[in-house]
Amino acid sequence: MSEANPARPRGDTFTYAGATVELTDAATILAAACVSPVVLLRGAVWPAAVQWVEVRVSSEDGATGPEHLFTAEIGIADRERIRSLILGRDPVGLLLSKRIEAGDQVVARIVDGVGAVAVAAYRSLGLDRAAQPAANRAPDRLADADLGLQAEVGYDPSGTVLRLRAAVSRAEVNPDYLRSFVGLTLQAVLEIAGPDSLRGRSYTVSTEHLPGEPVTTRSVTLDQVGGLTDVVNQLRQIALSFRHPEAMARWGARRPQGILMYGPPGTGKTMLCRALANEIGADFREIRTPEILDKWLGGSERNIKQIFRDARRYRVPTLILFDEFDSIISYAGAGGDAASQAINAVAGIFKQEMNDLIEANPNVLVVATTNFPQRVDASLIRSGRFDVKISVPKPDEDGRAEIFRKMIRGLIAAHEQSGFMMFADDLDLAALARASLGMTGADIKEVLRRVQLAKAMQDARTGGRVAPINQHDLIASITELAGPRAG
Repeated sequence: MSEANPARPRGDTFTYAGATVELTDAATILAAACVSPVVLLRGAVWPAAVQWVEVRVSSEDGATGPEHLFTAEIGIADRERIRSLILGRDPVGLLLSKRIEAGDQVVARIVDGVGAVAVAAYRSLGLDRAAQPAANRAPDRLADADLGLQAEVGYDPSGTVLRLRAAVSRAEVNPDYLRSFVGLTLQAVLEIAGPDSLRGRSYTVSTEHLPGEPVTTRSVTLDQVGGLTDVVNQLRQIALSFRHPEAMARWGARRPQGILMYGPPGTGKTMLCRALANEIGADFREIRTPEILDKWLGGSERNIKQIFRDARRYRVPTLILFDEFDSIISYAGAGGDAASQAINAVAGIFKQEMNDLIEANPNVLVVATTNFPQRVDASLIRSGRFDVKISVPKPDEDGRAEIFRKMIRGLIAAHEQSGFMMFADDLDLAALARASLGMTGADIKEVLRRVQLAKAMQDARTGGRVAPINQHDLIASITELAGPRAG
């Protein structure tokens, strides 16, 4: 038995400029970043002057060896406020000065470092006077005086996105560096939004969802997907190409227009599509069979044309999912009956519409999923229509352990509170993974649902005198679910 539940988050809570920051499993975040980029802080609520903040931790080969790369992007809501701040016409500047004179060391460090922010904004906005950086401070950097971490500062050409970048040797990196970079990010937020703008706020730095928010298919992110590392890495690359059209245009590159995901039922294909949409920041539009197939002559053809007509008018990034693609768009070959002709007509329209969709509207990405790829005609999914084809397999033993960990952690974050422990500390994820041989992510979710229901019913009968879910409970649920299938 383990001394502590390995699925229970391990957090480090600290305060910064009046805000409470909980850094969850920093060591795990750094380890995961060696495999694929990890996105943090996305979806948090920020002061009005800041629209959004995204911190990303990844790994790359630097000049002296492997490095951990920390980057942050801060979306700025009001360019005029930045202009006023830089030119010294904003009362925040005076307030900062007064607080420094009063001996406020936090503000002193902020102003000492964020002359960089002012200079970068000056250059971007073309102002008539540059702000002066603090003495002995490089004009394009923020720095943590305690740890020595330095972050390069820059703006995108529009002046509405501030970027921070810092690299640390993988041999030297530790959780303190992640905490330090989060602090530098908050430091930049303070300069943009004002010295008291973070006071009373709370932020969770984690790859998991925020405490109190249950994980749903609608809100899932790629960071929360377990057991499919290779698939997730492919989708991250696609999201990256979608979110940086300027880099694609610079090289004359074209991102994928369509993606086909195929694999056994229950492996998470639809969930991955939603996670990809969330990774991109795109709207999600799911097309189901009744929206296309129509019993009236010509109805199906009109429906598919309307779907693509709408798609060409979308003005925001949108992922269109054709779930169970083989049952929606099929190809009947040379059949001469009316039904076959209608099916072929729908397939033909689909092919024509997909030929130039990305040129007509670069905001749209089409994804199709199927459990039976052999039923889909090759002409429908050829390159140029569906450029990327991804197999989504059943998870292996390590994958199942990861799925258990992430699902249990999500339940803990959503439901545990003071005086109520949902899961015991005797969980052995490796043993659970071995016992669940052949199960998919959907099966593991059902294992947990059955245990939760049993505990809730026991709670209702006894008035709350129920022990937390333990290893025996989970093994019994796995055995129960596997029984009918084994037979």
